[in-house]
Amino acid sequence: MRRFVATVIRLSESARLLVHDLIRLLGVLCARRGVAKEVTTRDRDVVSALRSRLADRLGQQRFDLWFGQTTELLLDAEGLAIVGPERMLIEWIRANFHSQIVSTAHSLLKQDVPIRYLVAPAINGDNAANGEAVGGGVQESAGASAASEPNGGVVCPLRLAQSRQEERAADRPSASAGRASMPRRTPAHVGRRFADLRTFVPGQTNRLALTSAEMVVTQSRHMNPMLVHGPTGVGKSHLLEGIWRAVRGSAPRRTAIYLSAEQFTTQFLEALRGAGLPGFRRKYRGVDLLLIDDLQFFIGKRSTQIELLHTVDTLMREGRQLVLSADRPPSELPELGPELTTRLQSGIVCRVELPDLEARRGIVKRWADEMQLAVPDEVVEMIASRVASHARALKGAMCRLQAGSAALGEPVTPMLAAEVLADLFQEYARPVRLDDIEKAVCETFGLSPQSLQADARNRYVSHPRMLAMWLARKHTRAALSEIGQYFGRRSHSTVVAAQRRVDDWMTKGENLRLAQRFVPVDEALRQVERRLCVG
Repeated sequence: MRRFVATVIRLSESARLLVHDLIRLLGVLCARRGVAKEVTTRDRDVVSALRSRLADRLGQQRFDLWFGQTTELLLDAEGLAIVGPERMLIEWIRANFHSQIVSTAHSLLKQDVPIRYLVAPAINGDNAANGEAVGGGVQESAGASAASEPNGGVVCPLRLAQSRQEERAADRPSASAGRASMPRRTPAHVGRRFADLRTFVPGQTNRLALTSAEMVVTQSRHMNPMLVHGPTGVGKSHLLEGIWRAVRGSAPRRTAIYLSAEQFTTQFLEALRGAGLPGFRRKYRGVDLLLIDDLQFFIGKRSTQIELLHTVDTLMREGRQLVLSADRPPSELPELGPELTTRLQSGIVCRVELPDLEARRGIVKRWADEMQLAVPDEVVEMIASRVASHARALKGAMCRLQAGSAALGEPVTPMLAAEVLADLFQEYARPVRLDDIEKAVCETFGLSPQSLQADARNRYVSHPRMLAMWLARKHTRAALSEIGQYFGRRSHSTVVAAQRRVDDWMTKGENLRLAQRFVPVDEALRQVERRLCVG
């Protein structure tokens, strides 16, 4: 009996302890559930803040390209996961943006965060249910160095990844109903659309550069290196992108890389800090074609200049093609150092100027075709003659014309174009002054400033002075006496005689000496007017 009572008491005590433990466990579970909700909300806020800071650091355009709708950032108990639709895209992000992701996450969370790179199984059906880890399943920790640059000529893997994804989606049967996966989304078609050489409108100001670009595509060894220089908006980037696109289309086995000088500098510094310099050098010194835009960006960056110099030497020594662009010729870039500038001068240097009237007509017509907009020839002539500027300004005029036509529900007519583009025409109708003409003539003929106001009477100065007076009569409202007074205190009769002399030259097709060659007088006038942006 005593044993029975003792047993009942022990069982009662055990039951009490069991109930107590169950109550405590239930309380803990309830508390954890509440904390989980808070953590989930907090994680979403952290991810949102992380995306915002990455956008500020990388620039909104680069961020949208690589971290837009196709890439997700997920924060969980294991750290931060970068999830994308394609292995190639995720490898590109890891190779190029790992250090920025690590430092941004550390600055936001005040601690090291493990970084994982995963391929979303819902987009790539060949992966496991929890996503495929990039890099052979090796997890990148926050303290790990950035991965080496991938070899080869991959310039924009996002576009290739999307095309491969679409091919697999067309051939792959529908997923089984019982398969766990993320909600399926259609990836946004983002990525840089490279220009085409076939859409480049030729003209007197860019024909040499276009011909040289076409020769580079056919692997002409005499065009190495090739440098295109000129002011903004004249088509330098168009030429470089067109070369890249033509080479990749006609010779897929030739590796080609196109990037800006800013991108080259950024990747070089990241490789330098992250011990990825050997991979960086293999990437850029092992390509068949390297195109670098905006060479002037290297000014003041001595370490990058040295790296670029060795890259140029390696490519030229091995017979690989190099194409660059800048806003000025090598002779006006002494800050890059004599070693680099002399190497650039050893190839072909092409100047591209603002498009002439003929090229502007072609640009307007091309954009009209692109926009599927019916534009009468009279309107084409109006825009080309009154927006005497770069190609971007002409595109802006066409965009405004298309929007105006759609808003008013009317076809494009000269009256509609004059109404819609009135303020734009006013903006580009800058009055030409006498000192503008003097500067343009001196630059065209290679004369020193104010030489047209001197008493020199030799033909090397007197002929350009006559042209300047003729242009002053054409493009300004200055009186004859004012023109004569400006160009060396001459009488109004001298201005009249200069105008008649130039008219006679044009009638007879005379030639004038321009630098080391003779050109027709109308060609000399066109060059001066292009500098004035009125031709």
